[in-house]
Amino acid sequence: MSRGQGILSGTGDVSELLQAGFTQKTFRKWLDEYPDDIHASAIASYLERSASSVITTVSNATRSVTSSALDRLSNGNSLINLYQKTGNDTYRTAFEALRTSINLQPRNSENGLWYYVYPNWSYLDGMESLAPFYTLYTTTFDAENTTAVPDDMIHQIDLLWKHCYVKSSGLLVHGYDSSRTAVWANNVTGASPHVWGRSLGWFAMSLVDTIELLPTTQKYIHARQHLTKLYCDLAAAVAKAVDAKSGAWWQILDQPGRPGNYIESSGSAMFAYALMKGARLGYTTPEPSRHVAKRAYEYLVDAFVVNNGNGTLGYNGTVAVCSLNSTATYEYYVGRPILYNSVLGTAAFMLASLEYESLQK
Repeated sequence: MSRGQGILSGTGDVSELLQAGFTQKTFRKWLDEYPDDIHASAIASYLERSASSVITTVSNATRSVTSSALDRLSNGNSLINLYQKTGNDTYRTAFEALRTSINLQPRNSENGLWYYVYPNWSYLDGMESLAPFYTLYTTTFDAENTTAVPDDMIHQIDLLWKHCYVKSSGLLVHGYDSSRTAVWANNVTGASPHVWGRSLGWFAMSLVDTIELLPTTQKYIHARQHLTKLYCDLAAAVAKAVDAKSGAWWQILDQPGRPGNYIESSGSAMFAYALMKGARLGYTTPEPSRHVAKRAYEYLVDAFVVNNGNGTLGYNGTVAVCSLNSTATYEYYVGRPILYNSVLGTAAFMLASLEYESLQK
């Protein structure tokens, strides 16, 4: 808040809409846990300011499809929540446009959503923005539309699992090109070559967050069971892929210990959050998920949290945005800049912190 992050200014980097949505998600979770805290009012006001900052940008569905990735949808649940609290139709106009933009988003030959404007490319990254919003919107405002949720929502996740799953590790690579024409695309599956930590972290979060939002009624029982199975399989693979020395996760999970690789702070925080949350909600057995995540979180505190000496904390070790609009080589991923106080790291760490604190209650 003191840095003014998570407010859409139009002058930030390509992840600015995602930073806003991720900030809102984190503050919603904080307010759920500490509604009576002395800082609650200030945080609620900042959350509203962040959501309001994106309204103009996301309220034109046609334009947002060509000007922003699926990450734009990360703002949708806060806009819904604010509309429910205030009745302000400006929020509804914005989230209705976001919902319309899903229908307008180009799709590949298997009906998979493109992540952005790159033809036929689908990324793991987009699911944490798409699936929770698609689910909350449909179950709240369009519950009879089972073609959308659960059917289409599940289909998007299943396509990524089908094309990106690595049988030897149980992990998923960054994304796929259904046309198999990208320089990095596997000529059989279309998959990119490497398991990037943060993209898989987004995907793990999408599973656990979407299961939580799906109603427990008969209509959604098979969807909940299916996503829970995927989540449990992925949680087991992520726990197995943890670095034995640090207890956290590598920037490139399929190349542990390779020269140039390093323990990365945002993906590690996302995995810690997803593992702790799934264990808390009973989607998987508490152990080993809880133990692995707790150890990872404590390493993050020791290795990446910085005392700025002025009463504030910082968070280090977060890689900049990595895109498949690249060579997608190992050298590309490990050569990306490391950022201090990136929202994509600090918000993930805050979410992990809230789950860690739940363990202490």
